[in-house]
Amino acid sequence: MRKKQVVVRRSSAGSAEPMSSTSSLAFGYGECRKNHAASLGGYAVDGCREFMASGEEGTSDALNCAACGCHRNFHRREVKMAEIVYEYTPPNYGGK
Repeated sequence: MRKKQVVVRRSSAGSAEPMSSTSSLAFGYGECRKNHAASLGGYAVDGCREFMASGEEGTSDALNCAACGCHRNFHRREVKMAEIVYEYTPPNYGGK
């Protein structure tokens, strides 16, 4: 399982500015991991290097690979970009 990269930005120690919150994720699908020889007790993959959808987004063909014919779930999922920043407002103690 791949680890998710989390980026947290912090303000300077004396700053009273609130920080904003953003989140951005992009996914892609890499090589096919379907074992075509599982019924024979072996291990053989077809060599498909990247998922390419067979049809338009929103159709059932979009979940099948045009190169190898396998379902998208057999392809390794990759996180292309991950950035998560939380919002923090320092507490106001007393009157500033």
